[in-house]
Amino acid sequence: MFVDEAGFYLLPALVRTYAPIGETPLLRVPLTWDHLSVISAITPAGDLYLRMQEEAFKGPAIVRFLKHLLCHLPGKLLVIWDGLPAHHGAAVREFLAQGGTQRIHLERLPGYAPDLNPDEGIWRYLKGVELRNVCCHDLTHLRLELRKAVARLRHKPDVIQACFSHALPD
Repeated sequence: MFVDEAGFYLLPALVRTYAPIGETPLLRVPLTWDHLSVISAITPAGDLYLRMQEEAFKGPAIVRFLKHLLCHLPGKLLVIWDGLPAHHGAAVREFLAQGGTQRIHLERLPGYAPDLNPDEGIWRYLKGVELRNVCCHDLTHLRLELRKAVARLRHKPDVIQACFSHALPD
C-alpha cells in the first residue's frame, strides 16, 4: 500500500464552473490558514484507509496510523511512502523495534519522484472533484464535508485503482 499526507484548508479548491454570462459566481469564506491534516493509505485492490487531525502528523500520530492499518488488514503489509522526516523519526523506529517489523515493512520513495506515489492522485481527486468549490466556515464543517467526500470515494474503487495506473510507469 502507498501512504501519504495532505492538508485540507478552509479556502476552497476553485475550479471552473458554469454561470450565466456576466454573473461570475462568488465564493465567500473566512481568510484563515486553519486546516486539517490527513494521512491515507491506498491498496491496488481499491481500498482507502484514512485518518485526520487538526495538527500536523508527527511520529506518534504516524505510529497510531500504522497500528490502525495493522488492526484493519490481516497478514504482512508493505508500506511505501515519501521521505517525510516523521516517517523515519524516533517514534516510528521505536515502534518497529518493539515488534512492528513482524507484520509491517516500510519502503521509502525517492525524494525526486513524488508523483510515483498513487496516493497523490487521491488528494487531487478529493480536492479537485469531490470538494471543488466547497466553502467551509470552520474546521467542523470541513471535517464533515471531507468525511462525506471520502465515503463517496470509498464506493469508487475504480477511481482509487486508476491512481495506480496513472502514477506507476508501465
